[in-house]
Amino acid sequence: MKKNFNWFKQISNNGKLERRLSLGEYKRAASWSKYIVSSGAAIKGEGEEEWSADMSQLYIGNKFASGRHSRIYRGIYKHREVAIKLISQPEEDGDLATFLEKQFTSEVALLLRLKHPNIITFIAACKKPPVFCIITEYLPGGSLRKYLHQQEPYSVPLNLVVKLAIDIAHGMQYLHAEGILHRDLKSENLLLDKDMCVKVADFGISCLESQCGSAKGFTGTYRWMAPEMIKEKNHTKKVDVYSFGIVLWELLTALTPFDDMTPEQAAFAVCQKKARPPIPAECPAAVRKLIKRCWANNPHKRPHFEEIVTVLESYAEALEQDPDFFQSYEPPWNLTLSKCLPKCNRSASAEA
Repeated sequence: MKKNFNWFKQISNNGKLERRLSLGEYKRAASWSKYIVSSGAAIKGEGEEEWSADMSQLYIGNKFASGRHSRIYRGIYKHREVAIKLISQPEEDGDLATFLEKQFTSEVALLLRLKHPNIITFIAACKKPPVFCIITEYLPGGSLRKYLHQQEPYSVPLNLVVKLAIDIAHGMQYLHAEGILHRDLKSENLLLDKDMCVKVADFGISCLESQCGSAKGFTGTYRWMAPEMIKEKNHTKKVDVYSFGIVLWELLTALTPFDDMTPEQAAFAVCQKKARPPIPAECPAAVRKLIKRCWANNPHKRPHFEEIVTVLESYAEALEQDPDFFQSYEPPWNLTLSKCLPKCNRSASAEA
């Protein structure tokens, strides 16, 4: 136990060990006060599910993020550093409470089946109404959004832009191969490990493609949301490709999309005026073409992630061979992305 205390002390606020949420936190948010208050006995999820956490082994530290109905804490679970997502059901809104429970169940079911280096690793969960708990690996680099906002605008090197984009595209390619739509792809939901590897996280509103249906009543994020979702129409995997286009723009600019508009104004502009964030003039033609293809208004004109990965990896290889590659390379504008690869890459593929 002493070893565990010393480890946890290093990551807690002011070196203070916190095994449970403080009474002060309970009083500040009454709906959270019914969280686990046992003396340490193992608490399992309903029905002793395979994913059920032994809550006596969970140590909750400081909060580092929060959402509309959730809060995320740093902590220790079975001697491992973890992120702890707590989801609170409101007592006064039965419909919302039911929705959040279904969302929790869906998120856990999806996380259980996902294993990929660019996807957040699920560890355990606890279902104890009115608060649910999801435990995942902790990534010390924080969110991609936080990282970008610490940079000067337009300052991220192109080789790093491509590297980070490849990580994201790999994760999304895997998700789509599993038949899963993320539906809330944005820089806030992309996390960095200590080696600057990006992992896709937060599957609270994700779904199997066969079960997604329309976007009626959907609660995504307008600045990154595809127009067909804003209009609450039926949608496909291509909504994630649109969001990836916005994220790629974020990587290039280190800015927030539509930062001069409210989310609602951005949604109106995207749907009614086909507005998109302005691509800087100095953006390489190859990257500009990729962004525009990804956020095309017509979903059918957006590429699949398999194609995006191929193109980005070819650009990364070309950049490694020639740091000035983007300054001289002009992709054919009337061809699909797969035919816009650097000549050296196509020649190598042909020889293979």
